[in-house]
Amino acid sequence: MQAYHVPALFEESMDALAIRPDGTYVDLTFGGGGHSRGILQRLSAKGRLFGFDQDRDARANVPRDDRFRFVESNFRFMRGWLRALGVGKVDGILADLGVSSHHFDTQRRGFSFRFDAPLDMRMNQRAGFSAADVIGTYDRQRLTRILRDYGELDAPHRVAQCIVQARERAPLETIDALIEAVAPVTPRGGESKFLAKLFQAVRIEVNGEMDALEMMLEQSLRVLRPGGRLCVITYHSLEDRMVKNFLRSGNFEGKPEKDFFGRLVSPWNVVTRKAVVPSAEEIGRNPRARSAKLRAAEKTEE
Repeated sequence: MQAYHVPALFEESMDALAIRPDGTYVDLTFGGGGHSRGILQRLSAKGRLFGFDQDRDARANVPRDDRFRFVESNFRFMRGWLRALGVGKVDGILADLGVSSHHFDTQRRGFSFRFDAPLDMRMNQRAGFSAADVIGTYDRQRLTRILRDYGELDAPHRVAQCIVQARERAPLETIDALIEAVAPVTPRGGESKFLAKLFQAVRIEVNGEMDALEMMLEQSLRVLRPGGRLCVITYHSLEDRMVKNFLRSGNFEGKPEKDFFGRLVSPWNVVTRKAVVPSAEEIGRNPRARSAKLRAAEKTEE
């Protein structure tokens, strides 16, 4: 049986969290539960762990453990949920961003260009908005923007134009139809890289991933107690840049504020001066970890 998901940078993220046995922790991307099980192994009977996942499929992986509480929700609502559950401050937050192996390997979910399937890409299957809506309704300018900003594609306007022209002939409702529509601008020899960027852009838009990440990072400062740690694993430059700037300065521009005396002031003490990346051995075991980057910081005194 294929694993739901193999967690990236497992030992490194456990070390970066500096888990206190009696502490309260949050795994914002529960998925297959790999990171959560690691946290639970390091907690005492008094410790607590809250696991968030908006995908109902993840419920099948919930451990039978009184210290664990599963929250079926997008992590953008972290603070509200924790307050509703009577949790004030926590000792650590872990987020392993991106798409799980389960999503990529389940054909019907529409996350991978390896299979033909309906254009879906919803992490929350209860949501009404799907990849078919993006591809089928966005005008050329809007498509160009997301392909440029979220996919970092070369000549995004040409890709958008191909999509618009193709859907005028027939609706684009499947993965194969989309691949055929963009065939005229797909570089020979670079098909996989091109399609990966295209699918990334559409997936980010469908799931509002960048907005959710921004909300989560801002909330982390209000949820963590002084000395608590935030650990985030990213998989593409857009996420990594946002996390790096926020942990460096407490804002998304990456510009630290200064006090009256001109000294730099930040709500974080950065734990990882450089992003932690997988070893060659880990990439050999788990090729999907190859683009993972871990950044961690400790919240300073309030």
